[in-house]
Amino acid sequence: AALKAQLDDRLFGQHLAKDVVLKAVLGFSNNPSPKKPLMLSLHGWAGTGKNFLSQILAEHVHPAGLRSKFVHLFLATLHFPHHDQVKLYKEQLQNWIRGNVSACPSSVFIFDEMDKMHPGVIDAIKPFLDYYEEVDGVSYRKAIFIFLSNAGGDLINKAALDFWTSGKRREDIQLKDLEPLLSVGVFNNKNSGLWHSSIIDRNLIDYFVPFLPLEHKHVKMCVRAEMTARGYIVDEKIVQAVADEMTYFPKEQKIYSDKGCKTVQAKLDIHEDL
Repeated sequence: AALKAQLDDRLFGQHLAKDVVLKAVLGFSNNPSPKKPLMLSLHGWAGTGKNFLSQILAEHVHPAGLRSKFVHLFLATLHFPHHDQVKLYKEQLQNWIRGNVSACPSSVFIFDEMDKMHPGVIDAIKPFLDYYEEVDGVSYRKAIFIFLSNAGGDLINKAALDFWTSGKRREDIQLKDLEPLLSVGVFNNKNSGLWHSSIIDRNLIDYFVPFLPLEHKHVKMCVRAEMTARGYIVDEKIVQAVADEMTYFPKEQKIYSDKGCKTVQAKLDIHEDL
């Protein structure tokens, strides 16, 4: 119930992500002996809430969230930037995961920019995700692994636009409308690290979580939430002004924010000074 309330209050415009993640996490936490770690793969355009959702999930498991020593965030371009050092990265990453799960079985590992991750580094994670009792004396079955990726975002956007164009409600988009697109777009995409990786061959990802592009009204929700978080009185003129400053696509209809809610904070700072 606490997780549902957090998602309802803080994540806007993502009915699918909410449903999938609630089901996944509650099922996993209520299972006294899961057969494998929980593995979620979050897909969508920038600024749609992937990082945000992973933070809320981390806080659900460890109240200090990203500040907890049991929650680990990796960025492909920051932590694994050089393709000629993949062997070293694999070794370091495996030692890091092993050491931390030994210390805390319910460790949370978040990998951002999965689409920029070298396949060799992704494969380093694989032994920990499989259906093993334990690996070298350590059980990983209570751990949570979350992948974040922009891969497939354009296909999700196109599907959302098709729904809009044919006059259907956004809330009627179902997972089954998007899952086939994701498996084709992400895993048959030669430019995506996941395509080359054996994680996919073994079907180790439990849930694909699609994030839809955000509309003008969702951006306004983000602005209100940010103002409230800063202790401001919500001024609808400013809410409107900030939302109007975003750029929207497609060019003609201008329905979706091309950066989601990513620049809301910065734009609000500017209005603060006016």
